[in-house]
Amino acid sequence: MKNEAPDPRLHALVEGIVRIAGGDLSTRIPHSGARDDVAAVIAGINLMADDLQTIYQELEERVESRTAMLREAQVELERMALTDPLTQLANRTALNSVLSHALAESSRGEMPPALLILDLDSFKGINDTLGHSAGDDVLRAIARRLQDAVRDTDTVARLGGDEFAVMLPKSNLVRARRVANRILKALSESLDVGDLKVTCGTSIGLRIAEPGQSVDDLVMEADTAMYAAKAQQHSSIKVFEPALLYARRLQSVMITEMREAIRQDQLTLHYQPVVDLATGRIEGVEALVRWNHPERGLLMPDQFIPLAEETGMIVDLGHWVLRNAVRQLRKWQLGLQVDSTFNVRVNISTTELQNLELIEHVRDILRETGVDASNLIVELTESMAVNGGDVDQYSLNGLRRLGVQLEIDDFGTGYSSISYLRKLPVNVVKIDRSLISGLGDDEQQRDFVAAVLHLIHACGLKALAEGIETAEQAEVLREMGCGSGQGYYFGRPAPAGEIVALFAGGGKLL
Repeated sequence: MKNEAPDPRLHALVEGIVRIAGGDLSTRIPHSGARDDVAAVIAGINLMADDLQTIYQELEERVESRTAMLREAQVELERMALTDPLTQLANRTALNSVLSHALAESSRGEMPPALLILDLDSFKGINDTLGHSAGDDVLRAIARRLQDAVRDTDTVARLGGDEFAVMLPKSNLVRARRVANRILKALSESLDVGDLKVTCGTSIGLRIAEPGQSVDDLVMEADTAMYAAKAQQHSSIKVFEPALLYARRLQSVMITEMREAIRQDQLTLHYQPVVDLATGRIEGVEALVRWNHPERGLLMPDQFIPLAEETGMIVDLGHWVLRNAVRQLRKWQLGLQVDSTFNVRVNISTTELQNLELIEHVRDILRETGVDASNLIVELTESMAVNGGDVDQYSLNGLRRLGVQLEIDDFGTGYSSISYLRKLPVNVVKIDRSLISGLGDDEQQRDFVAAVLHLIHACGLKALAEGIETAEQAEVLREMGCGSGQGYYFGRPAPAGEIVALFAGGGKLL
């Protein structure tokens, strides 16, 4: 039998199948015009390759689309991670990144960056009076003004709350001051919030980076300068100085010491008599805190109260004062058999008033000591009473429901008007010492104080005059119908033991 030659198409078919199986989907097996089984297999393999290539291309397109979507999502996530969601400015992380880059360039011989840290001066009042939604509108408007005040190459960031930062790359003190002044001017102009116009100044700390300085040190020193600027009266700029850092470190030490002072009872209370001007009887005392510092001696309130308010420790400090003042009142009630109306006055800060635990704390102290709520008078400033938000009003009304008396301190220095006096849940109004000082020889001042007393009495409230230093002032106030008085004429703040001596004469000072 004669052997037939192998069909060349079979070799091409095998090679084509191997290539397609290896992933070369563009391979096509050549075929002749013959119509037999081999031709049919070749045609089937080529059709399968067409289908596989189409499927693969579709998969590739889908993968590319998904990859692009993932890439876009990653870019958006990175953007969000570096962006403040409220203002769309850079956030603290983004600021640290650009500062790190600028400091690295500076170490290679480029000009150093300048950092400005800003804190709005009156933002809390806006939040309290207009609400947080209005506050957010203000922050967004501030962000826009900051961006308009700097170059595109500068970085504006929101660090949180009402604190912002501006990084000026390759800068110097002259240019940085110029930008800071431009920002002060921009933020001093009023903002439209709904139908209202509000003004929100700012305090700015400025620091030009030093060679080899870290990001953390640069930010901390600019922040230190900002707090020094904030301590001044009006919107201002403060350039960092090493002395400021020393003051801040000293402040940090004092914060630690104050915590210890509260825990270890280094604090003490002095009491100043409050006198019934008609009879001369001591009707109560005001409790005033002092700090027996182990190294610096007796510290007055203005040496530590502002720091306590700034750090939030004023709540713990206020609790200590309230607890010890009420306990002392109870000792006097039991030991001296003082009049049933004898009271103690305790000052309260805005932070304490906004603490939701205040009412329960007062209730617990009264229950623990057995002191009647009417014997406790809580003093608050005019601005606290007038500008307070919902939490403040909740606390004031809660104290009144307990039976605690409320007194407005420093009346005549702020918002004094009959419209709010009639609405506030207060019992007593303390006339500020600045209105009393000229009573002795100034007729116009007499007329003014008489008008203030008439206003207070017309609202059905009691009046107390502080800062009385002479017998003449006490007599004029008594003739005008002022019920109570307080001041050096009657006695300076003194420890509880010295107050006891005042009762030896029958509890009268006139």
